[in-house]
Amino acid sequence: MIFHPNHRQRSSGNKSIKDILIGSLQRENLLINVKPEALASGFLFLNPIGSNFGFENNGLNLPSFNHPDSSGIMRNIFLLLSLLFSIQFSNGQGLPPEYQKAKAALQNKDYWEAMNGFKQLTDANKYGNLANYAAFHLAEAALGANQPAQAIGALQPLYGQNWNKSDEAKYLLAVAYFQNNQNTEALRVIKSIKKEQLLEQSYNLSFEYLKKATSSFLVANLDEFKSNEGYVSALAAVLQKQTIMSASEIEALNLIKSSTKGKNVVKDDVLDVVLILPFTGVNSSSVSGISYSDFMFELYQGIEIGVDQMKGEGQKVTLNTFDSKRDIAHLTNLLNDPTIAQADVIIGPIYPEETDLVSAFAERKQIPFVHPLSNLGERFEKFSYSYLFRPSVMSLSKGIISSLKSQNWGKRVAVGYSGSSRDENLGFLLQAELEKAGFDLVKIQKLDARNASTFLQGLGVSRGNNPSVDQVILLSDDPAIAQSVFSLMESISTSVPVLVMDSWLGFNFANYEMMEVPNFYFISNNTPKFDTEAMSKFRSQFYDRYYSYPGMNSILGLELVYWLGSNAKPTFGYDLRRSLDQSSFQPGKLTWGFNFQNSNNNSYTPIFKFQGGELIPLN
Repeated sequence: MIFHPNHRQRSSGNKSIKDILIGSLQRENLLINVKPEALASGFLFLNPIGSNFGFENNGLNLPSFNHPDSSGIMRNIFLLLSLLFSIQFSNGQGLPPEYQKAKAALQNKDYWEAMNGFKQLTDANKYGNLANYAAFHLAEAALGANQPAQAIGALQPLYGQNWNKSDEAKYLLAVAYFQNNQNTEALRVIKSIKKEQLLEQSYNLSFEYLKKATSSFLVANLDEFKSNEGYVSALAAVLQKQTIMSASEIEALNLIKSSTKGKNVVKDDVLDVVLILPFTGVNSSSVSGISYSDFMFELYQGIEIGVDQMKGEGQKVTLNTFDSKRDIAHLTNLLNDPTIAQADVIIGPIYPEETDLVSAFAERKQIPFVHPLSNLGERFEKFSYSYLFRPSVMSLSKGIISSLKSQNWGKRVAVGYSGSSRDENLGFLLQAELEKAGFDLVKIQKLDARNASTFLQGLGVSRGNNPSVDQVILLSDDPAIAQSVFSLMESISTSVPVLVMDSWLGFNFANYEMMEVPNFYFISNNTPKFDTEAMSKFRSQFYDRYYSYPGMNSILGLELVYWLGSNAKPTFGYDLRRSLDQSSFQPGKLTWGFNFQNSNNNSYTPIFKFQGGELIPLN
């Protein structure tokens, strides 16, 4: 049974065009090397009716195009290439006034004026290398004016030339060919692109234009374009929608399946998300008693808003929610549901006995499974499809030790840990790893609210004493332990660095900025970026819907959906692993970011400090 928790709901309001564009670009992996200040200013984002590739001495910005799909209906495709064209002219040469006038027209979306201006500058004999850029911008303006044929005419002379932005010109030529319904020509141009990032964007482009093409065209040209992953994904999507296939279509589909070597074949271009959480227990079948403060319901609320935001940004996504009841027999039966078997990603459940079952199922079905909250995932490391959204204990340990080395506070360390599984495991791991890294572990002790302050005082962290340690690490999310420690630190003056979990940032009894000595440091565990526009909008949207403000679990829920939307791509057959390995760091929407490259957990684990009222990483 699919479960939809009841909730009070109000209108969430509309997102700005800039937010929609940013989300769409990040989702399609088409936002590359764009400086944050450019995004903040909104300079890059123009209307969706055309494109404006603004030429500057330090950059070239490529926004959106309209293009017709195979049925002739115009639809927007948000494209942005940060090509960073860098042309150096001598002080005596400068830019011709005609060029600057045409550039201004392009920025003002006066595409016909821009076309006329750039056209007179395309004579290579007269203008040299500048003619290439003029032709490129002429093509931009033509696409903005919905004149792909003129764009093709401007770019064709550049096709065989060897210049520093030839691949970018080829990509734009492919866009023009697709818009002009010359699919074969576009695909042949894409085959000649060498730059990896542009090539992958070209695969996305191919999928967008070909997913509604005829199966006869796609099958007939498969041999020529089988290296184009977007082409293959589009063919798979088209064929799998058909109820009856010809012999050649069956042969093509079998070829695709065999060539994927176990990877997911794209079913369609909809991201199908399944959420499995223990909303009720074995002895309770009613969901009406679920408290809004229940951590699982908070997580669900964040995930639900995240899915709604994705839909608002134009991404196709479904969310089906199941109640596991924390009952292994019930969960085993749930896994027979076709909705779960056909999912593109599974979020949850929470508890170890449940996650082990779902992880094994995900491995058999080759479906990515993501544990949304836990740090205990060493048992998943041997698996290909199981992930922790947060850092593992090992990643937390590496982040702590790396930061201690960078600060050179000294070699003497003390570690206190609570009785939770994560904190005990992390404490014992640090005991071994700190010694390997050359640190002197002065003391390690299990903590509770009663002995936390005496643990510190025993280390000499008290008024009038000389501490016997250079830094202290406290591993706990328990507010009672935190309050005991904070009360002691307020009453004394000490400069000994105290590293605590980032959950301490959420305790309302602690004002770290008022400390006489700012000696608290925070271990990242998917740390939120609190004072951002995205966070303010989420808080407002959450309050409008639920009449309360989001807690940490709701923030993680939305951020998890954002991370999936940024990395689960139809052109990769929703192969999450393949997408995650493309980059070492990805900025978050509500958190500081992620690094899942060659990792099944978030290995981005900096230590934060307060400086000038802001939370910043140490390194």
